[in-house]
This record gives sequence, structure tokens and C-alpha cells, in this order.
Amino acid sequence: MKAISIKRNYEKSLKGIVSAFFLLIVLLMISHTAFAQKKWGFELRPGVNFATKKLGDASLNAGFGFEGVLAYKFMPHFAAYAGWSWNKFAADNSFAGSNVNFEETGYCFGLQFIHLVHGLKGSYMIKGGGIYNHIETENSAGKIINDSGHGLGWQLGAGMVFPLGKRWQLIPELRYRSLARNIKTGDSNTPVDLNYISAGIGFSFSF
Repeated sequence: MKAISIKRNYEKSLKGIVSAFFLLIVLLMISHTAFAQKKWGFELRPGVNFATKKLGDASLNAGFGFEGVLAYKFMPHFAAYAGWSWNKFAADNSFAGSNVNFEETGYCFGLQFIHLVHGLKGSYMIKGGGIYNHIETENSAGKIINDSGHGLGWQLGAGMVFPLGKRWQLIPELRYRSLARNIKTGDSNTPVDLNYISAGIGFSFSF
């Protein structure tokens, strides 16, 4: 009972941290809205994913996914971002059975730094932050057979920002993401680490 209580308190603390971060971003955005012009940006980013290690005992095939992010530039080169993402990986054989899919979905948040590259019509971008995601396991019929529950992870990314007119930008980016969770299958509880490199091209609109 004590272990369960500690786990629940830990999960509540994590949720509190995530909620506080999102609230801070919202307040920061609202406080500057009256003075901002083209400081907001919305990005839609599809991408392909390559696992860097096994998920439990499962060798993951190349995956794919997409992400939607809202960013606010609160300084000339710094922006805060928050969004939602979905990523899917298939495995021929795993602790959860044969021909199963693992779907990672949830929220992302953090900071990004963008600076113009002299002599090039573009800027380099570096970003880092957290994720609050869960991993769902689907069988070959598409039915969810278990869910890890949400938990905190992290991500780092780097890329380029190329303007496409006054409001649109093209953003090729490489990213590394890490999430550790537990997946229950039957009577066993399997600890898993989802670590992967994601290569994608984002399309951003500034307003």
C-alpha cells in the first residue's frame, strides 16, 4: 500500500509540473499578445522514426508519425512551444505478441533557439524540452490490448528554418526522443524504453 501511495504521489507531482509549465507558457503568451506581431507560429510536422534500441525484447520496424505545435517568440531568438504528437511503430515479434503496433501519443513542451546563418537565406534551430506521453499496444486487428499510462520523457532537436514568403517557413529537422514506461501484459509488467531518431520536415505559419 505504501508503494502504491508513493507512486500515486509521484504521478500527481509529474502532472503538476507539466500543468505548471503549460500554464506558464499560456500566461507568457497572453502577457505579450497586445504587443506582438508575427510572434506566434503553428507548425505541422510529419516524419519517419528509427528506433535506436529494442522496446523490451521487441525489434521495432521504422515508424512514422506527425506533430502539431504552437510556438510563441518571447525574445528575438527564443520561443516557447507546446503541442501534441502521434507516432507509430510495428514489431513482427514482441513480448506483447506477434504483428503488433506500438503507438506513442501525448504532449510536448519546451524551448527553441533560432538564429540567422550569415550568407544563407535561412536560420539554424536548436530545441529541447519534455514530453508527457503514453504507449498503447495494438494487436493485428487494430484493438488496443494495453496502455502504459502517461509519463515524462525528453527530446532534443536541431534543424534549419527556411522562409517561404513572409509568413510560411520550411523546417527540416532531426530529433532524438526518449520515453521510459511500463507495459503490463497478462501477469507480467515489462519495463520499456522507447528511444528513437526522428527525421521530418515541418511547415510553419507565422502570425
